[in-house]
Amino acid sequence: MAPRTGKSDPTTAPSAAPRRGVRGTSRNASRVPEHATEGTATTIALANQKGGVAKTTSVASIGAALAEQGKRVLLVDLDPQACLTFSLGVDPDTVERSVHDVLTGAAVLGDVVVTCDEGIDLVPSTIDLAGAEAMLLPRPGREYVLRSALEGAEAAYDVVILDCSPSLGVLTLNALTAADALIIPMPCEMLSHRGVGQLLDTVADVQKILNRDLEVWGILPTLFDGRSNHAREVLADVGERYDLPVLDPPIPKTIRFAEAPAVGRSILSTARSSRGAQAYRDVAASLLARL
Repeated sequence: MAPRTGKSDPTTAPSAAPRRGVRGTSRNASRVPEHATEGTATTIALANQKGGVAKTTSVASIGAALAEQGKRVLLVDLDPQACLTFSLGVDPDTVERSVHDVLTGAAVLGDVVVTCDEGIDLVPSTIDLAGAEAMLLPRPGREYVLRSALEGAEAAYDVVILDCSPSLGVLTLNALTAADALIIPMPCEMLSHRGVGQLLDTVADVQKILNRDLEVWGILPTLFDGRSNHAREVLADVGERYDLPVLDPPIPKTIRFAEAPAVGRSILSTARSSRGAQAYRDVAASLLARL
């Protein structure tokens, strides 16, 4: 789609590492870094208002997989719980400037970017983001704030991935308005269907009013247990139920995903040869042709 204008042993659990503060150098959004090329990044939002769907895991893992392929990747944490920030080795309690400052106009995007391991850049989140919705509500054009902020740094990246909060509030509307594409992570469990219809209704409204270019790239099946008949039935049903593409392969359920945040990296680094890591590499490969 054309945009708008250190290894660890995979057989052992990684040992816990202390949370780190902000690392690397910030980028000034008023100056494009020397490695930037003409054009703009493809912006992908991962959203599902239901929690526990492996959304944050998917953002970190797809980002790492694309970085492995030489893509310049920026991840944006739009969840006040800051799970993506923590998962990538940054302690939210030590972050001085975050996405909250960008959305409220206290900082530009390039001033808050943190360089993490695995060749990924991150716009971190903190609990302060919980108050951003109230601050944005009375603001004219509030749905376009993130889109405007990203325009200042898009040339420095090939792909920007937005980790949405588990809600359909102003923060998620900002993400959908800024995005070129939407991916919906959904566990292979029947109750996970709840809320997807409401999300798609919101997407339709965004496409009509705020962002005509937004495309739904499909559903990403997560937490898939191939031994379970129920999981296989849900996987077979989901595409037909919502008339959407289903990204392949499904992401398997594995304890390796829970271990990775302890060392501030994705599963692609902590368990490189695991089924989960390879599944995300395959998903990322399928996305490469659309970037």
